[in-house]
Amino acid sequence: MKIESATLFLALAASATAFAPSGMSAVRSNSVSLNILKDDVEKSELDKALGREIDYKPGMAKTDFANKYRDLVGQEVRTVGEAFEEFTAILGTPVNALYKSMVSDIVGTTHLITVNARFKRDAIWSLGMVSALDLLFKNYPEVDIRERIQTALFQATGLDEDTIRAEAASISSWAEGKTKDEIATALRGEGDSPVAKIAAAAKGDEFWMYSRFFGLGLVKMMEIVGVEQNADETYPVMEEWMGKALNKPFFTACSDSDLYFKIKGKLDMMETMMKEIEIREKKRMAERLEAKAEAALKKAERDAEFAAVEAADKEEKAEEVEA
Repeated sequence: MKIESATLFLALAASATAFAPSGMSAVRSNSVSLNILKDDVEKSELDKALGREIDYKPGMAKTDFANKYRDLVGQEVRTVGEAFEEFTAILGTPVNALYKSMVSDIVGTTHLITVNARFKRDAIWSLGMVSALDLLFKNYPEVDIRERIQTALFQATGLDEDTIRAEAASISSWAEGKTKDEIATALRGEGDSPVAKIAAAAKGDEFWMYSRFFGLGLVKMMEIVGVEQNADETYPVMEEWMGKALNKPFFTACSDSDLYFKIKGKLDMMETMMKEIEIREKKRMAERLEAKAEAALKKAERDAEFAAVEAADKEEKAEEVEA
């Protein structure tokens, strides 16, 4: 049976080359034939590999990872489309055109994070999410719609907004007055601070999952302790906190912090442009009002002059009648 599967595999490989130039087809065909069917050992290895693929069943692998998450086999997971559909229904109003792409991205990103079996929310993650929302929606034109968008995001991704904001505030308050070295110490799991507890839990979880908002939470903590907010200054601190203190890979976190500052730069530029537009509009409005005032003043002067002329004419006619 498995040898027949190997034969089928070779047939499929050969047929796939029909879409390539004839020379390339011959080279690939020969390569497959020589490399896979070279000797009995390689045939046996191929047979085993195909057997593993054919016999695979979700959650039945004999690994620590499979054992930990085996109970989740068969559970339905909402799609990004379903999450965004719920978000739209909760919001109930159109998103400003300038923010549509941004909103779609953050809804999709947050959904994919929260439905991951390895995801465990902590207060640093919550701080990062709140910081990201504050940055992205700082200049949203309609304040009430801005708040409704954030509330809809939390609800559509199964998060409690009050809890998230409370957790974020707790880490922000704790970080006040600290130095980056003190935070590094906490991230090593030393002490009984909330950050130390989060770090200890992460270190004790073999399958702990990093996600973007955790990295942004660390960036916010850097801001609180006085680290200059640019990619060059935060990179070494992120490397120390994530890599040396937390003993986790730091490249993705550094990449996320770089992305954060790029977006922040664009948003700052957009804010400057919007302020310039607002200033120009106010100036134009002031000029229009001034023009209207001048026109009204001139009209009043003309009316006064006309009234004076009429009065003089009436007085002159009255004198002529008396004469």
